[in-house]
Amino acid sequence: MSQKISQQPLAARFEHLLNVMSGQRFLEMKGLNNDLPFYICEFKAAEAFEIQRMQRQLVNTLAGLRINCLQGRGVKVLEISLYDLTIDLLKAREGSDEGVSLWEQIREVESDVEKEGLLELLQGVLDIKEHLIPAIGERIAQADYDVLFLSGIGEVFPYIRSHNVLNNLQSTAKDKPTVMFFPGEYRHSLEQGASLELFGLLHDDKYYRAFNIFESQV
Repeated sequence: MSQKISQQPLAARFEHLLNVMSGQRFLEMKGLNNDLPFYICEFKAAEAFEIQRMQRQLVNTLAGLRINCLQGRGVKVLEISLYDLTIDLLKAREGSDEGVSLWEQIREVESDVEKEGLLELLQGVLDIKEHLIPAIGERIAQADYDVLFLSGIGEVFPYIRSHNVLNNLQSTAKDKPTVMFFPGEYRHSLEQGASLELFGLLHDDKYYRAFNIFESQV
């Protein structure tokens, strides 16, 4: 049995991603059978640094291509790191002390607050429906792009769960392909359906409305 593309060396995975993302089928969202243009790019958590470099290489290479279905220009990628976005949201929110951002306040008390209390606080101020998705929507509305890259998934766990982001992103990012770089596995089975396994260990939750990009046709 041939080795899965997601388990092959980075160079082979890069070539597959580049071929898929520069293809007319992917860019024009063909063959989805009325499903959402959401794709999971799974990788091992230990590869996080290499995957970040690969993302940057993909962005630069895609931009330099000439794609017929894009009037002969390159593929424009909008990159959103959930980690960077959450920090921006916390910095923009004023804390209980006048003139101090919520980000600064959290950094000051983090070592003294129990994890459960900090988790409850962050999940409140980073509410996906009220704060995170509208912030992503703003960036999407302001950008001229062909593909959305979502990263920083592992860094925001457990305050933000990837399946919740995808579930709530359905009405906001349905017009262009979205690729979530996921540090873990996107598993499919007849018995249990599809699920996101963060770091290959933690059962994030069932999610079935995305495609594994390593199984996508060029």
